[in-house]
Amino acid sequence: MYLSLDTSLFWDEYCLIRLSVVHRGRALPVVWRVLRHRSASVAFSEYQEMLHQAANRLPQGVKVVVLADRGFIHTEAMTAITTQLDWHYRIRIKRNTWIWRAGHGWCQLKDIHLQRGEALCWHTVKLHKGEWYGPVHIAFGYNSINGEFWAIVSDEPTGLHTFEEYGLRFDIEEAFLDDQSNGWNLQKSEIRDLCALSRLWFLLAIATLYVTAQGVEVVAAGQRRWVDPHWFRGNSYFRIGWDWVKAALENSWRLIRQVRFTHNRDPEPAMASRKQHEQRTKGGLRKQLAAHSSGSFHP
Repeated sequence: MYLSLDTSLFWDEYCLIRLSVVHRGRALPVVWRVLRHRSASVAFSEYQEMLHQAANRLPQGVKVVVLADRGFIHTEAMTAITTQLDWHYRIRIKRNTWIWRAGHGWCQLKDIHLQRGEALCWHTVKLHKGEWYGPVHIAFGYNSINGEFWAIVSDEPTGLHTFEEYGLRFDIEEAFLDDQSNGWNLQKSEIRDLCALSRLWFLLAIATLYVTAQGVEVVAAGQRRWVDPHWFRGNSYFRIGWDWVKAALENSWRLIRQVRFTHNRDPEPAMASRKQHEQRTKGGLRKQLAAHSSGSFHP
């Protein structure tokens, strides 16, 4: 089970911290907190309790991996995730991060020169010169298409799959979009009160869970094209479920009475268009081939 941890800033006044379960291209809200805060960067103390609340809401006996961006590279959080919760993490780090390797000493990732498509994995290293943290494992490299630098720190040995795992974090961005222009239009609420916004996000979380579960049921029942006319699935389960609920009120269609999510395997992944899907698939294949053929990918 992958959990995406991220923040979103509203009206340059309120910050939403949300921990969500990655599910079929979206991220279903589990716990969240609203702060009167003018920055999307938050301290560990602001979301520490959220992690423990989430642990009480998730099924037992399931491997949990937390995915987070560079703003969450807090050693206190990494310690809590592994030692207190018995979870795992994949967190992005900056190019100027100091790394220590046995026999090599300290260096910054920006001083390691790689070509596009090249990636390196360093195992059993330490982070942060001064008050170091470790041992940890990292994977870093340059995207073969746009040249963007990526570096991921993990409590488990890294490989090419580490980049794929971390990519699931971006599903929460789609969920934030559902809160706003793609769904609930939160920005039009005109609510500017901390407690009221907290309650509103609770209602939106419940509504999001319901319409997403409805969308999953519609697809499973073979009725998707009643609300999504594409030959292949073009809309998210969130959107399919929401459109179904609206149509059901007019056409007396059946609505689910229980919300449940049994597994994350998607039998029909969404495609905005077949051409984009083919380009994305080929692009992903090129990146993997480039990483393998570079001769620079080492354990």
